[in-house]
This record gives sequence, structure tokens and C-alpha cells, in this order.
Amino acid sequence: MIKQLKLKDYILIDELTANFHEGLNVITGETGAGKSILISAIDIAFSSRVSKEVIKNGRDKAVIELSIENNKHDLKQLFEENGIDDFGEEIILSKEITQSSVRTRLNGTLINQDFLKQIKSLFLDIHSQHQTYVFMQPKYHITLLDNYAKDVYGAMLDEYGVLYKKYLDTQKLLNAAKNSADTTESQIEFLKFQVNEIESAEIQSETEDEDLNNELEVLENAEKLKELTGSSYWAINGDDGSILEALGKIKQNISKAASMDKNLEELEQNLVDAIERLRDAGSELRDYSQNLDNDTERLNEIQERLFLLDKLKRKYGGTLAEVIQSGQKFAEELAGIEFSTQNVEQLEAEVTAIYKELEGLAAKITEKRQDYAKVLSVYIQEKLEHLELPKARFEISVTQKALASDGADNVEFLISTNVSEDLKPLAKVASGGEISRVMLAIKSIFAQSDDIDTVIFDEIDTGISGKASQSVADEIKELAKYHQIMLITHQPIIASKADKHFYVRKSQDDETKVEVYVLTGDNRIKALAELAGGEINEQSVEFAKSLIEA
Repeated sequence: MIKQLKLKDYILIDELTANFHEGLNVITGETGAGKSILISAIDIAFSSRVSKEVIKNGRDKAVIELSIENNKHDLKQLFEENGIDDFGEEIILSKEITQSSVRTRLNGTLINQDFLKQIKSLFLDIHSQHQTYVFMQPKYHITLLDNYAKDVYGAMLDEYGVLYKKYLDTQKLLNAAKNSADTTESQIEFLKFQVNEIESAEIQSETEDEDLNNELEVLENAEKLKELTGSSYWAINGDDGSILEALGKIKQNISKAASMDKNLEELEQNLVDAIERLRDAGSELRDYSQNLDNDTERLNEIQERLFLLDKLKRKYGGTLAEVIQSGQKFAEELAGIEFSTQNVEQLEAEVTAIYKELEGLAAKITEKRQDYAKVLSVYIQEKLEHLELPKARFEISVTQKALASDGADNVEFLISTNVSEDLKPLAKVASGGEISRVMLAIKSIFAQSDDIDTVIFDEIDTGISGKASQSVADEIKELAKYHQIMLITHQPIIASKADKHFYVRKSQDDETKVEVYVLTGDNRIKALAELAGGEINEQSVEFAKSLIEA
């Protein structure tokens, strides 16, 4: 679960630390106060895409840090494989957002977005307006059903996925083989010529031309280099008036001076070091000059080699790397063309056999989906009854389609909230309050069947009031027995169920600020009273007290 959230220079917040409870954490506040800031910060910490707009005006960066308590998941091996320190039950997730970059760290180690997705899938599930939209789209319903029953036929789905990929790969080979049968002899000969021309060049590396050009420049300037380095050597090491001779005399003088003033000892040592380095440089210059030859034969070899490489670059790409890639591409095409009629027939037989196997496996998956669609439909309908939708009917439709990567089924959630209406696609549910309760029912079912630590609801109470509010409050409180829950609400009945109550306030003095408080005692009663009646009076306070005592 999320134990603590720290924010620095985030949107309208200078610095904030919020400590969360293991049960139900409720966030309330006036309209426009910034209640979603805490939720959005948690979401951003786990997200791959982050807007630079979250950086507070005038600041260089925004920092979000989450302290997560892990007592459900064994992450030791995962952390070891990714070079992440294991802090036991505590995990520190931090995100630093600047104008030019976003860095995410886990226990101090930079992590990539794929790894972050893995961590999010274990610890966080956010129900927002966007997710409401996702849940209502039929294309996501098959995934929801499969996730619910993953322990039953998940392995079968994995097997199907591997087989389907094999089917696509084999079909691709078959198409290539059929296309190859139409290739003319002249095309084949031309491909062979291209492959041979590139392979016979025996290109040493992608930078061979650069290396040869460097060597060529040295050979072309050998005489001048020999003159420059040789004269430099004699200037350093010559018999009469050399630099080393002059420095030697200076060193003798300083040595005598240092015997009279110890403050000069360091200077004396510096001179000794300089003389030794200069002597080494002279030796290197001498060796370089003596070994430098005007090798006309090697010069001609390099020029001929560069001519050949330039010719290949003009024909097959602007760089040797592109020439090499072209050679590989031509070789692959040539290998593909070598398919014979017998290969085509063999591949056709393989495709047919794999397809039949896929059909059999898909049929088994369909049977499991139909069974668990019925089970899940009953569970969700029972939840809807508890959420004051007693006349609602819910059904998960499983119909056939052509074989695809996820099987041979279309899955769609259907609902009717009134006795007089037929079942309709979930996306056509009109009432905001009904949508909220349907989403809560679905979320409750799925949350109880997974190991997600924290579930966040962003204004799940939209469009509901009265008795429905009580049923939603009871459902959320029940869900909080299995998961840490965080939610934003405008309903006093729901807020009264909180194990920890956060209040968000916006102030606008010299600058706009958002502050977050934990409410207890009378302050909490006043906040509930304000939610209930819009103002704090004797009647609303009494109502707030009754909610807490209930």
C-alpha cells in the first residue's frame, strides 16, 4: 500500500507530505480547491507520460516521491535482475520532472517505462473518468473477462497466443514462398551479383573507410610529419642549447636556492617532474619520427581500397553501415527465393494444420469464456442490487468471430437498469449515477479477485444521492477490507466512512497555494456538516455526528 506521498514544487504546492492509512482514505474540499492534486500526483508517479505543466511556476523542477509498503509480492528476483536495491518491505518510487527530462527511480535506481508498468500493475489501480470510458468500450470487455478468469484458462490463452504467432509466421513464409515462385531468372541473377559484389569486398567494419582515410592522411604527409617531429625532438634533446639542457641548469639553481629556503622545495619537485615528462615526450617524438616511412606501396593499396568502398557506397548506401545492411537484405531475399514448389506445398500443409489446432483451442477457450461470463454476470448483478439498482439486469455476451490474436470471441457487457427496457450495450447507459454504480460494481468484483494493493476512485459518487449514496459508501467500505482505498467524494455519507480524512484548501493571497490537512474530531464533523448542508449550522452538525456514530 502507499504509505506516504511527498511533493515539492508540484503545480500549486511548494512542499507537502501526506501519510495514508491502510483502509479507506477520503479526500474532500471545496469545488476547485485542487482535490485531484493528490490523486494525479500518485498517478503521474506511476505514469510514462508526464506534462511539464506540473512544475510550479518559477521553479526548475517538480518532485514526486512515494513510499510503498510491500507485504504481498516477492520482488527480490525482479529487483536483482534489474540492479535495484531491495529495502525489504519498503519501496521508494520517485519522479523528477524538469523542462527537458523526466527521471523515474525505484529505490534510487533509474528505471525504464516497461519496468514501471510492471510495478504499477502490482500496486495501483486507478478508476478515473478515462477508465470509465475504457470500461464502457466493448473492445476492452474481453480483456476484463479474461483477467477475471486468468487462473482458470489463462494458461490456455498463453498457449493460444504462442500458436497464433506461429500461424502468422508460417503464413508469412508461405506468402514469401509463393511470391518467390514468380521471380524471374534475371532477377535472381542480379540479386546473386549484388550479394557477391558486397561479400567479396570483405568490409572489415562500418568505419573501415574512416580508418583508412586517417591512415592515408598520415602517409601523404609522412615527410612533413617526420620533419616536424624530428626537429621537435632535437629542440628538446639536442646536444647544445636544448630545452632539457636549459631546464637542467634552472633545476640546479633552484636546488641550491631550496637548500637555503625550504619554501622552494615544492617548486624544485615540479621542475623535476617537468623535466621527466619532457624527456618522455622527446623519446616518443624520436620513436615516431624514426618509425615513420614514406610507404608508397601502402599508399596505393589504401587509395585502391577507398575507391572500391566509395563505389559500393554510391551503389548501396551513403555509409558502409548501409552497404552492409543492403548486403544482408539481398542475401535474405535470395534465400527466400530458393523456395521450391515442394516448399510451398509443405508450408500450405503446415498452415492448415496450425489453423485446425487453433480452431480446437479457440473452441475450448470459448467454452470457458461462456461459463465465466455467466458467473461474472451474476456477481455483477448482485453488486448492482446492493448498490440500489434492484431492477438492473447485467449480462456478458460472448459471440463468435473469425480467429484473431485473442481467440474466436466477441465479448460485450450488456445492461438494462429498467424493467421495461431490453439489454443494451454498457456504453448506452444514460444516467451518470447509474454509470458510477455500474463501474463500482465491476471494479469491486475485479479488485477482490486480484492482488492490487491500492485502488483509487476519482469521484465515483457522480450523480448519486440519498439511499444510493449509502449503498455506495457501504460497498466502498467493504472493499477497503481487502485493499487500501483512496477516493475523492462530495458525499458526506461516503466521507463519514473514512479511516483517514484529508481536506484540501486553496488560498489566494500573494500567490495561489493548495494545502492539505488531516481532519479529526470537531474539524472532521464541521467538514462533513459543510458537505451535507452547504454551511455549518446546528442541524448539519448533528447530521454529521450521526453519520460518524452510525
